[in-house]
Amino acid sequence: MVFDLIVLFICMLIIAGLAFAPLGYFIYMYTMRQGEPFGDIEPHGDSDSLVLDLAEQAIAKVKSYVMRP
Repeated sequence: MVFDLIVLFICMLIIAGLAFAPLGYFIYMYTMRQGEPFGDIEPHGDSDSLVLDLAEQAIAKVKSYVMRP
């Protein structure tokens, strides 16, 4: 009975380690590159985007419906 619990505990530790390994790797790489995990990329909001424009239009439309007197 105790042996089964120990084996189950060890198996669960192995599964948890495998499940969180990608997160640990990402954190390791993020801290190694001084906060730039994906290299040099554009700052957000500097480039035009169709998706951003559509989102802004949708937000403005919802605000106009909500703010009606």
